[in-house]
Formats: sequence, structure tokens, C-alpha cells
Amino acid sequence: MAGRLQFPIWPGLAICLLLGVDGTWPQTGQPLDNNSMEGGLQEPEALEVMFELLWAGLELDVMGQLQIQDEELASTRPGRRLRLLLQHRVPRDVEGTEQRLRQFQHLRKGPPLSPLEFEQLVLTGLSCIYRLHAAAEAEERGRWAHVFALLAQETLWDLCKGFCPQDQPPPLGPWAWTLDPFP
Repeated sequence: MAGRLQFPIWPGLAICLLLGVDGTWPQTGQPLDNNSMEGGLQEPEALEVMFELLWAGLELDVMGQLQIQDEELASTRPGRRLRLLLQHRVPRDVEGTEQRLRQFQHLRKGPPLSPLEFEQLVLTGLSCIYRLHAAAEAEERGRWAHVFALLAQETLWDLCKGFCPQDQPPPLGPWAWTLDPFP
């Protein structure tokens, strides 16, 4: 396992399971970036397929790229699609992740995210967990933890649209209010 970091994917799986409760996706929102959409990334995979791919586990290699651990699953069409998402739609550094977070925060007042946007939100949060675990310095870990907390709050905001009183999600904890720049 030299040069590779492995980390449990339970937080991402929990979010995927939350989506599968009623088997429906939220209404379509505005796409984050139409210009860079590849044809194979237009529609999200079935929930069961994504769950199976994530259940197999991901690795953060020495180049900072997330890879599917199970080579057989990685070679399937859904596995290749997930690999493309991880390579092209999930930021690799904290600055890119913060920029993506701001994009999601700007969409907060609109309709629920599209399935593809929500998938990107969840995968970006999952990527934060891996990168937080791999961070060597306390300052870097702090930044990744901060961004992950805000992404988790954005996930709750989107899941809450149309269901929670006054479209206000339950707080993640007392620390969440100090992190959120958009009350």
C-alpha cells in the first residue's frame, strides 16, 4: 500500500442512502458548467450502481487522484464514468474545492440541484474526507475540515428544499453556524 491512502467511505454512503429513501431525485436546477460536460457524464448512475462502486472503496494515490480500488468494477461503464467524474468534475486542491463550494452556495436559493449537480456535491464532499485524512500539516487539515463542513451543510440545504420548515435544514452542530457565510 506504499504511496496510496485508503479511507472508509461511510459519510458518502450515508448521503447516498438518504437519497434512496424514496427513490426519486430532486428537480433539475441550473447546471454548474455546461461547457465542460462530456457526453458520458450527463446523467447520474442508478443509486444501486453508485453505492456498489463506492462500497468497493476509493484510494487517493500519490498524484492526488481518487481511484476505485476494485479494478473489475473500475473497468465497467459506471466505473469509468465515476473515474471521469473524479478526474474532471471533482476539484483536487482546496482552492478549487472552495470555488466549487461557492458555486453551490450561489445555487442555494434556487430549486434543488439537478441529479448530476447533487452527485458532484456528494463526491466533492467525499473527496474532502480523503484529502483531509491525507493532509500532512495542521493548517491544511483545518482548511479541508472547514470546506467539508460547509459542503455537508450545503448537502443538507439542498436535501431540505421543499421539505424542511422555511427551507431551513437542521444544523450540523453549534460549530456549523460559525462556519456558514450565508445564514
